[in-house]
Amino acid sequence: MKTLFRFAAAALAFALGADAIAAGAPKVIRIGVSQVGTGNRPVVGGSTIGVVASRGEIEEEFRKDGIKVEWNYFKGAGPAANEALANKLLDFIFQGDMASLVGRSSGLKSKIIVAQTRNGPGYIAVPTGGNEQSIDDLKGKKLAVFKGTAGQLQLARVFDQKGLAERDFRTINMDTATTQAAIATKDIDGGLFGADIFPLVDRGIARVIQKTGPEFGLTSHVLVTEDFEKQYPEIVQRFVNVVVKTQAWVGDEKNRDQVFQQWAKSGTPYSAFKRDYEGTSLKERQSPLLDENFYAHYRDSLALAKKFKLVRGDIDIDQWFEPKYLKQALKEQKLEGYWAELNVAGKPKLAAK
Repeated sequence: MKTLFRFAAAALAFALGADAIAAGAPKVIRIGVSQVGTGNRPVVGGSTIGVVASRGEIEEEFRKDGIKVEWNYFKGAGPAANEALANKLLDFIFQGDMASLVGRSSGLKSKIIVAQTRNGPGYIAVPTGGNEQSIDDLKGKKLAVFKGTAGQLQLARVFDQKGLAERDFRTINMDTATTQAAIATKDIDGGLFGADIFPLVDRGIARVIQKTGPEFGLTSHVLVTEDFEKQYPEIVQRFVNVVVKTQAWVGDEKNRDQVFQQWAKSGTPYSAFKRDYEGTSLKERQSPLLDENFYAHYRDSLALAKKFKLVRGDIDIDQWFEPKYLKQALKEQKLEGYWAELNVAGKPKLAAK
């Protein structure tokens, strides 16, 4: 009888615990990634979130709660992820600045909670055999860019600096894989690439004619839907804790080779990331901080996107960002001061520890 009583009590406690989990946590966490690896493989390189995903760190964090983690990779990049967000199919999303600005200005309710990449260079490349030396030499020619993505905004910055406009080129909207193929067959005269350009350069297919500077850098972040954040703030905090912990690992230079090896699973080779990060600190490029520089970047990005008529409507940047989860993660993990906070001009306010 005592054994039966203990069994019944345990079963009741388990049921009550399950009810508590159901009331205070979701059954599944749905994560969107506005990127996909070579050949549509569900792996991405170039960001901390790619390491988090490949190592199963979010799954490990929530396994004890019985919460399932679902990753969704979008070949259609930011625009496709925004569509999923609009249909309430995602809770968190890794996304570049351009797509998120379009989404927010269109009424998608979200909060930016942690930075991912910043100041990532872009490479304007052409097929080998030509004489082009800069983007000016591509006027009137076919120039490929993946519209609705951070790359389009990066290219707009180049246009703005040089007094150019999209109408000066025969601009073609192409995703990453299609652009790679088109430059190989010389169906385009030029395109904007990331680290994925280097395998084409090594094979003698393409030639880089211009590299964008830090002021034109690709910037990305992780955001959460407002509904999810309001309903499950503790889950959001734990999610950010995992991401920040991994960003600290990624930023440690002794892990540099391991980071590039993890990213190489995306199909872009180790050597490409090594060249992309040559002379650059992983710690700086993969900083999670929502500092003055990050806020300024999004304000400038919004102004430029409106100038080039890439977005409609206005956005309150201050209301869009929610830094409390990041602040708590830094405090709990004793990482305050680990990354240098940058001012509006991109200069360190204080040296990192």
